[in-house]
Amino acid sequence: MAKKKPAKSKKPVPGRKVVRKVSRKVAVRKPVKKNPRQGARVVAPKKKPPAAPAPVVEERLSLGRPKVTGEEDLDLFFKEDYHARQIFKFLGVQTVKELERYSSSEILRRLSIPIKETVERVRRLLAQYNRCLHGDETYALEHKAPPSL
Repeated sequence: MAKKKPAKSKKPVPGRKVVRKVSRKVAVRKPVKKNPRQGARVVAPKKKPPAAPAPVVEERLSLGRPKVTGEEDLDLFFKEDYHARQIFKFLGVQTVKELERYSSSEILRRLSIPIKETVERVRRLLAQYNRCLHGDETYALEHKAPPSL
């Protein structure tokens, strides 16, 4: 069987408005106290002397959790991109982890060296036969084969 709750105390709770009954049976409210801080003069808080600057800690940017493993085969990962697979073959890499060792500028530098060398060979060979590329006459004159007697 459940116990009955004890009767509530009739003492007023602080902060609660109390309604008093007057002999005329008209309810009159007790006047509410005004906030003592309301309308008070606002004083600016005291400024603290500047503290020593905290050491700057560089936060390393994170890409989050990788969606592919480092052992992922590049030929399968880039199966739709023939040109990318040619670059991987030229660099001699087979996995994502091996590819990540190179920066984009390093890849461009490595790929452009053979192209520059090939263009130089073409210019030299054309110059030997008194021919040149468009606007490349000065190079052809400098590398022209000596006249045969």
